[in-house]
Formats: sequence, C-alpha cells, structure tokens
Amino acid sequence: MIKGLAITPPILGRISIGRIVEKNGKRLPEKDDQFTVTSQVQNRDGWVNHPLDEELRKASSNGKIRSIPVRVLFNDPDLNLRAEYSLFDRQTGRPLCVGNGEMCRRYTESGVQSLPCPSPDSCELARGGLCKPYGRLNVKIGDEDEVGTFIFRTTGFNSIRSLAARLSYYQAVSGNLLACLPLELRLRGKSTTMSHRSAIYYVDLTVREGMTLEEAIAEARENDVRRKAGGYDQIALDAAGSQGFSNGAFEDSEEENFDIVEEFFPASDGSGDCGSGNGSTITYVAKAKPSLKEKLDGKAAGLAGESVCIPVQ
Repeated sequence: MIKGLAITPPILGRISIGRIVEKNGKRLPEKDDQFTVTSQVQNRDGWVNHPLDEELRKASSNGKIRSIPVRVLFNDPDLNLRAEYSLFDRQTGRPLCVGNGEMCRRYTESGVQSLPCPSPDSCELARGGLCKPYGRLNVKIGDEDEVGTFIFRTTGFNSIRSLAARLSYYQAVSGNLLACLPLELRLRGKSTTMSHRSAIYYVDLTVREGMTLEEAIAEARENDVRRKAGGYDQIALDAAGSQGFSNGAFEDSEEENFDIVEEFFPASDGSGDCGSGNGSTITYVAKAKPSLKEKLDGKAAGLAGESVCIPVQ
C-alpha cells in the first residue's frame, strides 16, 4: 500500500443540499431546500445528476428530495462520519491544518507536523473565522454496489452534531449492528437568531420511514445473520477502513481540494455569511505574522522616507 495516500471508501457520487452558481462573474455557493444526488462528472452547468436523483424525485410527493433511504458501510460511527476542524489555503486548495480539538496535523516549513489543537476559538492561526468544522459522511444508496458509497460533505454545525449523535446512538442500541440498520437521511429546517429567523437546513439520520426503532433493529439482526452465513466479515471491513483512513495525513485528494474550497470555504469581501446551503461560513486565508526582522526593516524604511507594506497581524 502506498504510504501517505488515504484509502477512502469508493465514491459513486455526491449528496448535497446546495450548489455553486455564478453571480457577477464569481462562483458562489447557494443554499437549497432539497437534496441533490450527483455523479462525479461536471459540465459547464455544474455537477451532472446521478440517475438515482431522478428515481428519488419521482418517488417524492412534490418532486423534491427531502429524504434518502441509506445504509452505512461500517459499524464504527467514526469511520462513516469523519469530522475535524479544517483550514484550507485558497490559493493551492491544500489543507493547511486539520485538528480535532486536541491534536492537529499542520503543514510547516519542515513538512507535516503533529501539534496541539486548541480549537478555532483559541487558535492564533484560526483568527477571523479561518478554521471551521468540516465533515464527510459516506452512505450506501441501493444494493447494486455493496461497498460503493455516496459522500455528503458539510461545514454545518447542525448537520455534523446531529449525524454524529445519531450514528453513535444507533450503534449502541443495535448492539454494534450499525451497518445492518435500514436508515434514512432527512432534511430538516430550523430558524435561529443567527439566521435572522429565516430557515436554514441541515441533515439528520433516522430509521426508515414507516419503521419503529425496534423493527429496524430486528431487521438489522436478520441482515447480520444472513451476511455471516454468506461469509461477510464486517469486523475485517471496519479494520480495513480504519487502516485505509490512517494511511494518509489528509483524507481529500489534491484533485478534489479546489472544488471543496470553492463550495465549502468560499472567499468573501467581508460582508458576512455567503448563505451556502451546506451551512458554510466565511473563511479567509491567514496572513503570515510579521517577524521581528520585518518590523525592524519596516521602521528603518519609514525613517528613510520610504513607503513599505507590513503584513497586518
């Protein structure tokens, strides 16, 4: 296995609750009140819809996808949903720093280093909203590909918190049969003071519509027995997933980074929230703190009557 390359679940497509639109010559994220299931192919109009998108729309009452029947690949909640504080460089698309509130992996002049992560509120590098939570959830839609998944990415606190809680609780109550449970992604709305009382949307995870939790657990047990009889080794799959994620310093590939930055870490003129459908907030690129030499050089140049630009702290 190539070291330094994160081995992630095979991706068949994307799940989003927003899209990128062009306004005044700028490509900006725009919120939406429904799911969209896309392929991994883009054209001039954006991401091309996956065939499952049309199927789900036909099955809905109003043509809008507000819920998606899914299963997860792993029994371990942390393998299905990976969420970290992330800071990206908008110029290169490369993640500069990724942490969990205790430790982080950060690009430095000497390479990637493991450093203490004080969380964005207390981090010097994250001042001004530079760093925010970034989550990736992998789910299976349909039964055609047993290990192929669709990925939902978000920087929204509500989605990350809700999904993390649900996955953890369902793993516990099912007796570690999370991967066998019939689940459903649901789009929920709420209003807050920060949203100026307008509706914001986030993603939740529940058991399938029309089923009680007890019925879902009973089906999970039946699925577990059937899988084991057929030789399916869920424990080995979780172990392989864990090893694959830990094989690289950062999960997202370089070819994906620019699309991720554009959609979830948009540039701003400082006027406020960009209104992304995925709960994105404004992110700025950190400016280097001036060194003592730069300050002294600046003072010397000022005394000589020259005009210099010293980086803002």
